[in-house]
Amino acid sequence: MSSDGLAGKTVLVTRAADQAGDLSARLAAAGAVPIEAPAIATRPVASGGALDRAVVQVAGGAFDWVVFTSASGVRFWFERARTLGFDARALRALVAAVGPGTAAELDRHGIVANLVPKRFTTEALARAFPRGPGAVLLARTNIATPELEQALRTKGWAVRKVVAYRTVRVRSLPSEVRAMLRAGRVDALAFTSASTVQGFVRMAGAVPATKVVCIGPVTAQTAKGLGLTVDAVASPHTLDGLVAALARALNRS
Repeated sequence: MSSDGLAGKTVLVTRAADQAGDLSARLAAAGAVPIEAPAIATRPVASGGALDRAVVQVAGGAFDWVVFTSASGVRFWFERARTLGFDARALRALVAAVGPGTAAELDRHGIVANLVPKRFTTEALARAFPRGPGAVLLARTNIATPELEQALRTKGWAVRKVVAYRTVRVRSLPSEVRAMLRAGRVDALAFTSASTVQGFVRMAGAVPATKVVCIGPVTAQTAKGLGLTVDAVASPHTLDGLVAALARALNRS
């Protein structure tokens, strides 16, 4: 992938450290200079709790659907499943993924998603989901908003959410990144979730005068609510779409 709009441009990648590599690689391939400054971190939940019970119950066929809304949710689910002695065959339910990144992570574990919405948002996933009755398990982060659960309940499903992993704050930006922002040496900020926006603004304090590009409408809405001017929103809401949106925003400058 290449783009004149990104050649030589410095883009701040705010994803969690265990997720940043995919976006950084795409940006580097397009000629940009990615700088990783995680605004959030992902952590496993304690063993012996609700996630363990959910893995066992899914293996026993207790749910009609399991829904994953992030690649991290998939990864942490299977890490716990392996610890408990289960493999992909123990995911005994239909499986929904919010988008291609989540579906690709499922595929790495031998699971083909039964449902991926045409637009890659939880709102679109709720619209695409069939009507109940039946039991649905949502494997999500601790900070997930309740709208998806509510939407599925209105379609007749008995919904249970289990925390598959925790999203936590990063305390501060690296000193060299803070210095680059102060000196105006960052051309764009790339946000892949509402939590990355919130974490960055909390750490940065004063918002730097630079391009802001978001992966989707929920992330963009959060950014605007925190006083940022959003210069572009990815379409489709994927990492490749985000790289293309960055190129558009920087071409305009």
